[in-house]
Amino acid sequence: MGRRFWRLFSSLCLALPLTVLPAPAKALVPFVYLPQEKELEGAGLGIAQAAARLLRLGQAEDAARLAELTVRLLPDDPRGWVLLAEAELRSNQMEKAVVALARAKQLDPNNAGIWFAEGSLALRNGKPQDAIGLLRKGIELDGKNAGAYFDLGNAQILLGNTDAALGSFEKAAGLRKDFWEAINNQGLVLFESGRTADAIGRWQRVLKIKPDIAETSLALAAALFERGPAERAQALKLAETALAEEPNYVKDSFQKEQLWGPRLRAVTAQLLALPELKAAVERAQANATAGDGNGGSSDDS
Repeated sequence: MGRRFWRLFSSLCLALPLTVLPAPAKALVPFVYLPQEKELEGAGLGIAQAAARLLRLGQAEDAARLAELTVRLLPDDPRGWVLLAEAELRSNQMEKAVVALARAKQLDPNNAGIWFAEGSLALRNGKPQDAIGLLRKGIELDGKNAGAYFDLGNAQILLGNTDAALGSFEKAAGLRKDFWEAINNQGLVLFESGRTADAIGRWQRVLKIKPDIAETSLALAAALFERGPAERAQALKLAETALAEEPNYVKDSFQKEQLWGPRLRAVTAQLLALPELKAAVERAQANATAGDGNGGSSDDS
C-alpha cells in the first residue's frame, strides 16, 4: 500500500516543470504517511467485524464487499478468507466462494470452519456425498458444531440414509438450544418412516419455539389431516396460515426442494385438494414465485 502511494507521488513530481528554483528557507518536506503493520491489522479486523455484523443481519452482498477489503489488508489471515467465503456463499457467488475457501484452507488446513463451509458449498452444488466427507472431516476437528451436523443430516436425507440423517439432526438439536430447523427436519424423517405421532410431536415443539414457521405449520397440518376427521379443523387452520405466510409451499416442487419426502408431499396434496382450502390455495398459487410444479400435485420421482 505504501509503495503505491509513493509511485503516485513520484508521478506527480515528474509532471511538474523542470525549472529549478531556490528552495525557500522554510520549505515543507513532502511526506507520505505509511501505515504501520499493527494499524493495518487493526483496520482489517475492524472491517471484518463490520462485515460479520452485516452477515448476521442478512446483508450478505454488503458483507462480501467489506470482507474483500479485509483480505486485501490481511491477505495471510485465514479468518478473513473464511468470512469472505461465507458472505459469498450467502449471496450465491459460488465460484468466488470456492476461491476464497481454497485460499483459507491453504493458510489454515486444520480450521474446522473451512471444512464445514466446503461441505455446505458441496451440498448447495448438489454433491451430497462430497458434502458428507467434508463435513465429517470438519467434525473430527470440532465435534460441537450444531450447524455442521444439520448440514450432514440434509446430505444424508438426499442420499436416502434416513436413520443416519435422524441421528445427525438429533445431535444438532442437542448441541444448540431451540435449533428449530433441526427439530423440524427430524419430523420430516420420522414422517417418511411412518412414525407420524413422533413427527407431530417434533413439529408441535417447533411451533412452540417459533410459531410462524410456514413449513412446519403445513407439515403438521398434513400429518393431522392424515390422522382422521377429528383433527380436520386444526389441519385446515394450520394450512391456511402456512400458505398465507409462504405461498411457495403450495407447489410440490418447492416442497421437494425443502427435502420433503414423497409420503409427506402426497398427503399434503390430498389436504390442499379439500374444497375448504380452495380459496387459500388459489391465493397461494397467484402469489407464489414463478417456477415449475403445480400447487398440491404429488410427484414421487
